[in-house]
Amino acid sequence: MYRHMPTCPQRPFSRNRLDWLFNPPPAEAETEEFRHDLVARIRRQIADGVYETPEKWQAALERLAEELQ
Repeated sequence: MYRHMPTCPQRPFSRNRLDWLFNPPPAEAETEEFRHDLVARIRRQIADGVYETPEKWQAALERLAEELQ
């Protein structure tokens, strides 16, 4: 199952489908502002090896277990 987040189009799009031509997804500028500072901070954390923590893994596993029930 693929869950679309609020910033995604209301349905999946495929370039092979005709609705892509008539109802393209909104451009990035139309959806919300790109947060360069957030992306840079997370990239630094990943490079430093501190982004993934045991607490984050535990929270992710708990969310996954809830979805599977």
